[in-house]
Amino acid sequence: MFELKKIVSSLLMPLPALLMIGFIGLMLIMFTAKRKTGCLVVLFCLSSLLVVSFQPVSSRLLMPLERQYSAFLPIEGTVDYVMVLGNGHVVDDSIPPTSELTRAALMRLSEGIRVMRMYPGAKLILSGYAGGSEMSHARMLAKVALALGVAKSDIILLETAQDTWEEARQAAAFVQQRTLVLVTSASHMPRAMNEFQSAGLTPIPAPTNYLAQTNISQAWDKYIPRALYLEQTERYWYETMGLIWQAMRDWVSHEPKLNESPPAVEGD
Repeated sequence: MFELKKIVSSLLMPLPALLMIGFIGLMLIMFTAKRKTGCLVVLFCLSSLLVVSFQPVSSRLLMPLERQYSAFLPIEGTVDYVMVLGNGHVVDDSIPPTSELTRAALMRLSEGIRVMRMYPGAKLILSGYAGGSEMSHARMLAKVALALGVAKSDIILLETAQDTWEEARQAAAFVQQRTLVLVTSASHMPRAMNEFQSAGLTPIPAPTNYLAQTNISQAWDKYIPRALYLEQTERYWYETMGLIWQAMRDWVSHEPKLNESPPAVEGD
């Protein structure tokens, strides 16, 4: 199910979806008499690709999702755990460890270490499975964390969690009621908070890896389509699909939150 979910969601991203539809339009032009229809299909794909690669559109879509939670600010009291959710990596000994992480993973880890260092005694939880690699993502995060000066004794690894649902439930097994700061990309934070709250946790959000910005003044950056803005639109669409899937799954399973007590049963 996990692999199928990933394949389907990848194919539904704007770029592959529009390319597939565009190829259908080309086939209509080349191999059928419906050339006008094919031309309209191709025009639709090109126009859509232009729109979703346009900064005013991508930022307007993504920013409300990213700004649901504000950046982490120091809190009173202690923090027991800082958990960094996994993203992606490669294994390549010929490049620096920091380059083996994806941009999102490196930013998440950097924020996690920053928050952890505010609270002496806090433990850093790193999660993520291998995903076909020879090294789990959690272990790769730990490799970089060690290179950045984090003590090995302060690191906890969750090496089998494949998605946020599993990360939340594995964390709940030992975090329990202790204070947890949750670090992930800003666009992913709403979905992550839902999962952790449904697992019975009340984490403090620490979003990072903000992509959408409105303070762009140069016309050549703002009004010329760029792959950077297409990435923002794809991130918005990916997280929106994730929220829809989350809502449908919870509606079907009627999964109660772990910290909720069962309803009282009246006597006969």
